[in-house]
Amino acid sequence: MNMKNEFILGYRIITETKERCVARIVEWIENGEECRFLACANPHSLQVARKDPFFEEALKSADILIPDGSGLLLGARILGVGIESRVTGSDIFLGLSRVLNGRTGYSQFFLGTTEENLNNLRQKAEREFPSILTAGTYSPPFRDDFSEAENREMLQAINNASPDILWVGMTAPKQEKWIYKNRNRLKVKFVAAVGAVFDFYTGRVKRSHPVFQNMGLEWLPRLVRQPRRMWKRNFVSNTSFVVRVVGEAVRRKRGV
Repeated sequence: MNMKNEFILGYRIITETKERCVARIVEWIENGEECRFLACANPHSLQVARKDPFFEEALKSADILIPDGSGLLLGARILGVGIESRVTGSDIFLGLSRVLNGRTGYSQFFLGTTEENLNNLRQKAEREFPSILTAGTYSPPFRDDFSEAENREMLQAINNASPDILWVGMTAPKQEKWIYKNRNRLKVKFVAAVGAVFDFYTGRVKRSHPVFQNMGLEWLPRLVRQPRRMWKRNFVSNTSFVVRVVGEAVRRKRGV
């Protein structure tokens, strides 16, 4: 199954539905030929990557870069390219879990967040998706980078568990850069950088109501709840992203 995509600011963004994305991931897991990588793209992450070349490389190396942000859909419209719908990390996590729960013999590993949240995550996942074995969990140190010894310990824990799927929830850009750095050392079939999905799934952080999600305003309730954390992401980064997209649209029209 070939996946359709479009380039936005040099990034190859998947334009398929979440169902098609999940179906492709299932194929990768079933074939298991190499470690495949999913990352989420939104205006803020693409703006951060402008000043972080390693993060930019990590995002561009992803086998699936999903449009996890309504700003990507706006950017696509400005450029005249088609993205069928927004696809979030939660869509992939829940969609893939539902499909694999209808089968047998698959396992997953959770890397990130706190021990308490990992315990809640494991319990809920085992309750809702009992056919998927949670092969292990690991709460890494809460800092920007890890020592070589810490990194080896993380890799050993994952590879000893030998899961089919590795879910990484360490926030961007840390999680994407860690996956990019260690991808060839991971003995997994599929790894996904899913950010706050762990917190959304366990209820540690409340996700915006579906009404706001469907309107492309999922950011609004989070901005109200966390103004200091979210204002730059939603106003500075989004505005800068739109300006860049408009500039790219002008260049494309001129054939530059």
